[in-house]
Formats: sequence, C-alpha cells, structure tokens
Amino acid sequence: MIETLSKRLHYQFQQAHLLKMALTHRSKGGDHNERLEFLGDAVVNFVIAELLYQQFPKATEGELSRWRASLVNRDTLAELAKEFDLGSYLYLGPGEIRSGGSERQSILSCAMEAVIGAIYIDGGFAAARECINDWYAPLIASLSSASSHKDPKTLLQEYVQSRRFALPVYTVEAIEGEAHQQLFTVSCRVDEIDKKSFGKGTSRRRAEQEAALLMLKMV
Repeated sequence: MIETLSKRLHYQFQQAHLLKMALTHRSKGGDHNERLEFLGDAVVNFVIAELLYQQFPKATEGELSRWRASLVNRDTLAELAKEFDLGSYLYLGPGEIRSGGSERQSILSCAMEAVIGAIYIDGGFAAARECINDWYAPLIASLSSASSHKDPKTLLQEYVQSRRFALPVYTVEAIEGEAHQQLFTVSCRVDEIDKKSFGKGTSRRRAEQEAALLMLKMV
C-alpha cells in the first residue's frame, strides 16, 4: 500500500515509517502526523514563496502574498491530496472512520502537509522542493501578474462568456497507465472557435487545466 502511494507521489521513501506516520491521524493514537504537519506547512510555504519569486520577477509583494495564500491553504492542499487519493491511505481512529474523516478537507490538507514534512525529513530540502514544484506546476503556470489568481478553466470560461460563446466542452480522450499511475488526455473545444486543444495530466483536473491553458494561448 505504501509503495503504491509512493509511486503516485513520484517519490520513493528510504524510511517508509515516515510516510506511515504522515498518514496517521491523532485519533488513531501512537505516532501521529501533527509534528510532520507543522514542518510540512513551513516547507511548502517557503518553497511556493521561492517559486513565485523566481517565476514572477515583476510581481509586487502584495501579488506574491495573495498568490501564495491561494496556493497554500486548506482547500488547495486537500484537492492535491485527492489527486493522490490520500484519503484511502489514512490511518484513522474508529470515530473518524465512522464520520467520514478520510474525505474531510481539514484532515486531508493536514495529511498532505505531513507528507511534505516526511519527504523533507527523508530526502532533504531538494527532494521536497522537487516534489512541490512538480505537484504545483499546473497552478503556478496559470498565474500571471495581469490577473488575480484564477485557474485556466475559470479564465477561459470568463473569456467565452464575455463574447457570448458556448461554454468550453472538456472530453477525456484517453487514459493510459496502471490504476495507481494514470495519465489522462483531455480535449477542450469551444463551438465558436475553430480550434481544439489537448492537455495531459496525472488527474483529469490537471489535464483539463492544461487544455484550457493551451486554448487561452490559441485565442
């Protein structure tokens, strides 16, 4: 189970017990993930700040702060956790299992931060930075100094609505790979625009965002 999750994360742990600890909620007892969560929160905030600073040399401090806040928060981290199906790997106490804790945003986001903390302890800062850069690449690529933080799908929808076009249609064209490491190919089509874009990603959401980004570049 741990090996499957490592493949999804694109990181091979040398100390498997760290990943298990990162997935252990305090309701389970024993060595739980709160200390790793504390560490992971600091690491992801720093890495995202560094990436934004380098990616957008003309952005103001206010823009950088807003973008970091939009990228490092409970909802974004929980969505990231869902891409890896992290909820299926959590160790929860009986009460949390009964109440659906594996799907709760707060638990998922904390576990995601704990995983980042575990990678930092296991492989050092460079390993943690590489993983975060990989996971966040589609979101960071969608940022621009000219607009507040909006993902490509939202920007494309606003573009077509401003011109009274039909909404974009996203279609899954192909799914490759094994269940634990799938690659999605998604197309994006707008009826009034005689063009079609294709995006690839490790989840349908990522592929749709890439397809939307490419469509925006076309128009």
